[in-house]
Amino acid sequence: MTDTDSSAASLSVDGLRTALHCPRRHEFAHVHGLEGSDDDAVDDRVALLRTAICDALRSGETDRAGLETVARDRLSALWTDHDEPFHSVAQRRHERRVLEATLSAYLERVGVDHAAGLEALDADAARGELIGPELPLSSTVALPDAAGGSDPPAADAVTIDATVDYVYGDGSSIVGVRFVPTLAPLGRLRYRSDWEGDVADLFTDHFDDERDAFDPDPVGSLFETAVVIDGLRTLRDRLELGDRTCRYVQIPLADRSGTAVNWVRDTVETSLEVVDLTDVYVDHHTYGMTHDHRNETVDSRLATVASSLISGPFDPSDRWDQIEEHACPDCEYTVCCQEYIGQEVRFDG
Repeated sequence: MTDTDSSAASLSVDGLRTALHCPRRHEFAHVHGLEGSDDDAVDDRVALLRTAICDALRSGETDRAGLETVARDRLSALWTDHDEPFHSVAQRRHERRVLEATLSAYLERVGVDHAAGLEALDADAARGELIGPELPLSSTVALPDAAGGSDPPAADAVTIDATVDYVYGDGSSIVGVRFVPTLAPLGRLRYRSDWEGDVADLFTDHFDDERDAFDPDPVGSLFETAVVIDGLRTLRDRLELGDRTCRYVQIPLADRSGTAVNWVRDTVETSLEVVDLTDVYVDHHTYGMTHDHRNETVDSRLATVASSLISGPFDPSDRWDQIEEHACPDCEYTVCCQEYIGQEVRFDG
């Protein structure tokens, strides 16, 4: 089933992110299913840690020593079967130590608290529905009516799929946690704690035809936050977890900026930054009206973008200058992209 199959009317957060970079790339990757390169060692290592951590949380252990024992044993088993090519045994040993240091940093920073939060929710919900990895969530978005003279939308609503790795309780909130390689795609969202101001400006400027702004990654992160928080509300209601508010957190597992290596002692230490995207997404006016963590500006634009992806035709010409500058240089589909080829082979005169 493709993202534009109107009988199902479904999209994914990854598809939305791709479309923000270039709608033609979205067509190739998510409509026609053309595969890009899947040789991503960083993502593979994150997947190892994600699985080890989730298995440790699922074990029911809540103290640091117990969690670390389960997680390290699981990581060791996964690493034995990990077939990533390294140039030497020393490099393979070093990369494993980086993963182990990241695991320790996670447990030190938030792991024990999150395990306790999972235990608190466990009385009200089945643990299997709170821990992934890649626990599926979805948000159903009503699509806007067509503008005058436009074709009607291909569907009345679309389901947008996302994932988190686990959900834990934190006071009056439930929190979805997703492990990511790095926080780089967040841009300035990483350093802000409020929607009003330059975050709102960044978002609106990206869609303003009169401006040259092009920020698909942070805009995509706001879309993802909207989908995840709505998906958490659905999960909350299905598991009858009351009227708790929903929050969304990202934790990077492959960010080397905080990693320190002592080559003499052959040790690795690292630290983790945890980012809660809820406050930077929530519009206080909308929150005051609904008492839910929502943002009318983001949510309405999400519906508009989703509608365009359901109906096509994935034409990038409106923003081609920005797309050519920012998206084409690292695009794996330029060899079959008519717009890119047309630019490359055009003749003067």
